[in-house]
Amino acid sequence: MSAHPPRRSWWAVRWRQFRNAPRPVFRAVAANLAVAAVLGAAYLAYDIALTRGARLPGGDLRTLFVALDVLVVLALGSVITYLIVPLPRGGGERARRTAWSAALGLFAAAPIAYLVLVVVSQILKSLLA
Repeated sequence: MSAHPPRRSWWAVRWRQFRNAPRPVFRAVAANLAVAAVLGAAYLAYDIALTRGARLPGGDLRTLFVALDVLVVLALGSVITYLIVPLPRGGGERARRTAWSAALGLFAAAPIAYLVLVVVSQILKSLLA
């Protein structure tokens, strides 16, 4: 007769998955988060400057900045993930990279770009402005 381990709650399962994330997924998220954080800080500085009445060349380009932010996070996040997430080597000598590494970065980039912009524009701006 085998004893079954106690059943974990939904939260316990998710917490364990969070703590033991696969290395390629962690690297993809970290790469995209780094790019999104830098661009988010630039957007926050631009947004606060416009809110305080600064006269910048080109006028109010926040919408363009947000669109470029998302596109750059998608592109740079994919490239950086492609560079830092090789396929498993198996028996070979060198690590290979394929489009799947870049796709992993692309899939991780979209929600991260959105979440960073929400945090910057809704939370940080209200704290700093």
